[in-house]
Amino acid sequence: MGNVGADARTAGRGAGRPMRVLVTGGAGFIGSHVVDAYIAAGLDVAVVDNLTTGSRANLNPAARLHEIDIRDADALVRVFEQERPELVSHQAAQASVRLSMENPSQDAQINVLGSLNVLEACRKTGVRKLIYAGTGGASVGEPSYLPVDEDHPANPLSPYGADKHAVEHYCYLYQQSFGLETTILRYSNIYGPRQDPRGEAGVIAIFAGLMLAGGQPVVYGTGEQERDYVYVGDVARANVLALTRGAGRMYNVGTGVSVSVNGLFDRLAELTGYTQARKHAAALPGEVFRIYLTNDRARDELGWLPEVDIDEGLRLTVEHMRAKLAAQAKEKGGR
Repeated sequence: MGNVGADARTAGRGAGRPMRVLVTGGAGFIGSHVVDAYIAAGLDVAVVDNLTTGSRANLNPAARLHEIDIRDADALVRVFEQERPELVSHQAAQASVRLSMENPSQDAQINVLGSLNVLEACRKTGVRKLIYAGTGGASVGEPSYLPVDEDHPANPLSPYGADKHAVEHYCYLYQQSFGLETTILRYSNIYGPRQDPRGEAGVIAIFAGLMLAGGQPVVYGTGEQERDYVYVGDVARANVLALTRGAGRMYNVGTGVSVSVNGLFDRLAELTGYTQARKHAAALPGEVFRIYLTNDRARDELGWLPEVDIDEGLRLTVEHMRAKLAAQAKEKGGR
């Protein structure tokens, strides 16, 4: 992280004081890696998380946890008043396309109204900058050209994609009307250690978890659907670079390379020693068939490019999951 970490450490209010940062969703899969990266960069980090999908086990012990929901506007403002962050990294979200299709209202309550509460808390307490975790796939919908750049039209196919895209407009509004500096990071499909294999999102974690446990992963549709998979450590690094760069800009955070679901299945089967054939089921509604993102703007303006390729990332992910399962089995056997 080099000079970026040094710049961030000295950017806080007051001489010699590290930057105070608040991460929403900081006990979750992605958010906890962002918290780790910020702490490694020498920042003072607070976390807001309701622990619905996040876990205390994910949380860096150097971070302060406030167990509240971003839908609770008053409680959120009280935390901001207490912590007085200079910068907010907004990672909290309802992240399942399927659940958003089943309950669009709840998705909007969390991803739109909750995000508005975060923006309002920033405005009311004088936060300098907000980094917003957007989505580069679900917001775009089925692309009209590939690879998808930041100027591609947004035609989401799910409430999740529509809601995440709507907040991008609110970010622009709060920067233009209220002076809150914003940087939008549009993530591609993120995977890596700490992703919940029992969760609704994250095909890599779901497949690997079932394969290691001797279960039967299900491939929805033909399996020829293609996605851009980026390793969570690379995403965390983009959030560090965005601390001091990218004001008023939007960046794709992806690899620029697509991998099919069938291809993932085969690679994970090899890594886990899984020998059963693929099982297919009907395709899920609201899912984009093929998408991958450019990262030219992030390279040129943030100095970011992915460092972990899919083969290395899958290996690291499977190793982490295998070690976790072994530890759980040992703990259970010792009872």
